[in-house]
Amino acid sequence: MPKSIPGASARHALALAGFALVALFAGTPHAQDYPTRPVKVIVPFSPGGAVDGPMRVIAQELSKRLGQQVVVENKPGAGATIGTELVARAAPDGYTLLLASQTNAISATLYAKLAYDPIDDFAPISLLGREPGVLVVNPALPVTTFQEFVAYVKERPGQVDYASSGNGSGQHLFAALLASMTGLKMSHIPYKGSGQATTDLLGGQVMVSIPGTAGMVGHIKAGKLRALAVTGARRSPQLPDVPTVMESGVPGYEAYVWMGLLAPKGTPAPIVDRLYRELMQVLATTEVKAYMATAGIEIVGSTPAEFGRFFRSEKDLWAKVVRETGAKID
Repeated sequence: MPKSIPGASARHALALAGFALVALFAGTPHAQDYPTRPVKVIVPFSPGGAVDGPMRVIAQELSKRLGQQVVVENKPGAGATIGTELVARAAPDGYTLLLASQTNAISATLYAKLAYDPIDDFAPISLLGREPGVLVVNPALPVTTFQEFVAYVKERPGQVDYASSGNGSGQHLFAALLASMTGLKMSHIPYKGSGQATTDLLGGQVMVSIPGTAGMVGHIKAGKLRALAVTGARRSPQLPDVPTVMESGVPGYEAYVWMGLLAPKGTPAPIVDRLYRELMQVLATTEVKAYMATAGIEIVGSTPAEFGRFFRSEKDLWAKVVRETGAKID
């Protein structure tokens, strides 16, 4: 019987382990090689919305950092669930990302059945920024203050319409929460995106809405819309003369439009980390900082772990609001 060669078994085992590691990493995308083709960011809202514009500016700067084009593609509808499902089913390779917002956290509860898990089917990358909403009315509505607005609506229960960017959107729930906390009864008119909602608000087809501040500042300053209150804890630097809802007599009311990037579950950690690091550089650029300041958006730039915790807290917050207000999709 031949003698075994000392150490041969150990060397054989090491060789097998080495081959296994090579096989494992051969199919794993490396951060230093990524990306080798354009990256697509799905925005589950219509063009021109509160988070669409900022994402396009960020995408332009991110393209420079990655050396590949970052393409923004709008897939609106059904409380952001259409575009979100598309990303949930995408290959976890870093080439299809989702621009999430508070609407994603709201839809997690508002929709009884979803084809994806709003949290577990995604890998958080970063919370990019946030802004308060603003209660705006068409100037034809005969009110100039928040208090006058409340009195006007209370005298006409169910007769005043408010527009939102869709069932389950932030605009929908911001207004539902306000109605609940003030005892108002308004009629909800959901649109397929904030672009058309804004058009009809400007045209007087609907009289009230609570969109993000960024897209409304120009209309407000031009006198095309009247701002009555902002939804943040503090006044907006863009609208310093407009009080907060809390200041106006509704203690505890606070809501924000926010935006963050998610990747499909299973996206390799090195790619998530690469995207996070590049985004931090992008958010620090003069171009992005100037845009965000002009739009009244507060830059956040959280880590993936921080964004994951934030998303869960938002889901819990809006689940409570949905239960307490009885908000439903029409």
